[in-house]
Amino acid sequence: MGQRMFIALYPPQLVVDELTEFLHARPQMPWINPEQWHITLAFLASVPSARTDELIDRLRNSFARKNALSLQLCGAGVFPSPDRAKVLWMRPVALSGDLETLARTARNTANTCGATPDGRAFTAHLTVARLRRPIEATRWLRILNSFTSSSWQASHIRLIASYLGEGPSRRPRHEEVARFALHEE
Repeated sequence: MGQRMFIALYPPQLVVDELTEFLHARPQMPWINPEQWHITLAFLASVPSARTDELIDRLRNSFARKNALSLQLCGAGVFPSPDRAKVLWMRPVALSGDLETLARTARNTANTCGATPDGRAFTAHLTVARLRRPIEATRWLRILNSFTSSSWQASHIRLIASYLGEGPSRRPRHEEVARFALHEE
């Protein structure tokens, strides 16, 4: 069995601080630790250890040809549905560039290295809460939809190893394996 990994964009500290302040005023929800906020481009359930170096090299080459994005958190959503929500998330909006293209690049590149990504359709999101039991979340969607972050230049993508149950409160522990620069115009 290989290593659980994901390929992601992380918001800058300014945006983390803005969202933290917004959510802190609403302590009724079990918010995820801001250090773990990210936008997953590809989830890789099992990366063979013998292929990790190849994956890093191929991702570096693939992303070097992609342009940096201008992003903003604006809007919210839930999984699986508002009447039975188990995950609350913020919507990253590309002001320039295309998140879907980056996700496709991440997934295609990983697949060529034997690190098959999950088969789920890409939905750009930044998870802010995971719930033990489903809730009716229409009210929370209205609240989260009122938040808009500062815009930022996303110029790096990270490959992260995920260790289930090893973080605080038995949450996953994330460890950066590599960082890849996007082309800046």
